[in-house]
Amino acid sequence: MAETVCTEKPISKGRIFARRAVSTIILWTLILSALFSGNELVSNYVFLFIMVFLAATGLFEFYGLAARRDLVCFRYWGVFGGILLMLGTFFHLTGHLGIHGSPARVNDFETVFIVIFVLGLCLRQFVSRSNTAGILAVSVTLFGLMYVPWLLNFIQKINFFPGVEGRYYLLYFVLITKFSDTGAYIVGSLIGRHKMIPRISPGKTWEGFAGAIVLSTLASVGFAHVFADHLAGMTVFHGIVLGVVLSGGAVVGDLIESLFKREAGMKDSGRLFPGIGGILDLLDSLLFNAPIMYMYLRHILTAS
Repeated sequence: MAETVCTEKPISKGRIFARRAVSTIILWTLILSALFSGNELVSNYVFLFIMVFLAATGLFEFYGLAARRDLVCFRYWGVFGGILLMLGTFFHLTGHLGIHGSPARVNDFETVFIVIFVLGLCLRQFVSRSNTAGILAVSVTLFGLMYVPWLLNFIQKINFFPGVEGRYYLLYFVLITKFSDTGAYIVGSLIGRHKMIPRISPGKTWEGFAGAIVLSTLASVGFAHVFADHLAGMTVFHGIVLGVVLSGGAVVGDLIESLFKREAGMKDSGRLFPGIGGILDLLDSLLFNAPIMYMYLRHILTAS
């Protein structure tokens, strides 16, 4: 009797896009609903819980990618440090430590924390009985902390930025970044022919990159116009500049995570979100855009 071979039918690009869109809309609807709930206690602590969850889960995924390359690290020490970094920044920004930290003061806290974290990693290496690759273990653990929670912390600093309605800037930043992802995916899928960096991400095309810039810039100008009363310092000119810059940053962030996944031999960093993958797949375009948005807000839009 002949054997029947069952082959899994590949999922169409349309279904993949639909899954990504649904997962993204549900997740960010929950986050933004909490931010705009009108209850400060709810908005602050739901926001903190989500930030800590993203940081911890994203770090576990990153260290998992490193482990697939046989790169040693102090996984639990790194996750613990990442959670402390997120909590410390939150308590500085919200005044729970008895002080209302200015942007410079919060940045000083992060600098001191990272110095202490590195010293702690070295002490941890001193007592390690099995790991002799100290430089590698310290470097991978520290890079994970910088790549996920430290970059993610800029989202907190945007949300609680003094003197402006930070939640509107956070909403703006997330929407413009995600419009970049959407523009790149739609245009790249429809007319993409010329590959950007096929050895890292075979699906990325220059046509998709152009689509990301166009859609992100249009969304930026439109959002800046509609919510002008809530975005201090924002003008059409800034909307155009940020639309171009954030769309480019989103593509670069996506490519960086693709590089890590390709080296680890993985298509997705996890399977938490249908159609998206893991936490890092969700955050890749946001991580490097967050400091860009924060620096533009601090030094150009408000000059504080």
